Amino acid sequence: MNQNTTTFALKGDIVYAVDKDHIVTQKDGYLVCEKGKSAGVFKELPAKYSGIKVVDHTGRLIVPGMTDLHVHAPQYTYRGIGMDLELLEWLNTHTFPEEVKYENLAYAAKAYSYFTYDLQRCFTTRAVVFATVHTDSTIELMDQLEASGMITYVGKVNMDRNSVCNLEEKDAETSLRNTVEWLEKIEGRYRNTSPIITPRFIPSCTDELMSGLGALAAKKQLRIQSHLSENPSEIQWVRELVPASTSYANAYEMFGAMGSPDRPTIMAHCVYSGPEEMAIMQKYGTFIAHCPESNMNLTSGIAPVRKFLDAGMKVGLGSDVAAGSSMDMLKTMLCTLQASKMYFRLVDNNAKALTFEEVFYLATKGGGAYFGKVGSFEKGYDFDAVVLDDSLMVSMREVTVRERVERAVYNDADCIIMDKYVAGTQIWKKQCV
Repeated sequence: MNQNTTTFALKGDIVYAVDKDHIVTQKDGYLVCEKGKSAGVFKELPAKYSGIKVVDHTGRLIVPGMTDLHVHAPQYTYRGIGMDLELLEWLNTHTFPEEVKYENLAYAAKAYSYFTYDLQRCFTTRAVVFATVHTDSTIELMDQLEASGMITYVGKVNMDRNSVCNLEEKDAETSLRNTVEWLEKIEGRYRNTSPIITPRFIPSCTDELMSGLGALAAKKQLRIQSHLSENPSEIQWVRELVPASTSYANAYEMFGAMGSPDRPTIMAHCVYSGPEEMAIMQKYGTFIAHCPESNMNLTSGIAPVRKFLDAGMKVGLGSDVAAGSSMDMLKTMLCTLQASKMYFRLVDNNAKALTFEEVFYLATKGGGAYFGKVGSFEKGYDFDAVVLDDSLMVSMREVTVRERVERAVYNDADCIIMDKYVAGTQIWKKQCV
């Protein structure tokens, strides 16, 4: 697709977040793109933009592109399978045997084509992605994502212990060497696709490997992504593997794998992160990838997102396919809302359930902050936009623009994506028949 016009406007019913408590709406408004950035939202098109191309989406919703902070590309083709298992058994039964297959480049290319195509046509415009331990298939994934027009971070996974089917790399030295070779092969290769250091989690990485990855990330000024405090059995395992640590997050900290505020690490899940782990993450500017559907499907628990937000922590949403069944960020938003309500009712009556405004913020501007000024239509933000046709959602009452967006989250099957832009470039358009 890749049709890039320097300056143009979209006309329609526009919605975006300015902070976690406030959504701005403009019915029959104009959203102006100027050199890939938002020039703002206007009730009437300003005189200085007279004559620019206006794409008329009157009656349709225009929302910021959404950020998926945590998704496993090689797991996409078996999403929704094995959901009766808990995390560690699910990994051994389904995940690791599947990821072994990605040593075959032809298999990886075909499987990743399904993942990339479906990511391109959903609400996501930015994503942070796990691949596998295999260098060539990771590069294949990066090539496909680059061609899609989306903006992503992709990680070659590191594992040198505690796998099945011989998935793990021979030892820490081999894993580190493979990572350096991968980085050398892709240097200067992409515009929109960046590498991210990716230790799967502490149980799959020896102390030597974790320390080496922390040092490599610091040396090359790269970011890190991993998993944290997802499941009680996993947390107990980490205590046994790193007995000197005071918490799971402290174990990462000991190995230099928590990054820094200018190289923020993404930690997925954080279901059982208490005050100590929260303090460590705040110290390093960590982004939390909240993955509610995954946490429910694998019986892991409910993350205390309200506590994270009240503490001023950085939080976004993750689909976590395939433990999450879908890359549809509207579904992820819905699961976030529902899980928050159950946390309030069943776990902590003092942790007020998240509002719709807060969850919309997490899916757009909150997670988008990992990529910079992303996820809003405020002036100067990257022009990531998705146009939605919600006309199938008939109603006998008058509904506001804000109510239409909320309704779309709760009834996403009746919401059709018409257009999708990333940094001002149209990367997908529904073909009408």
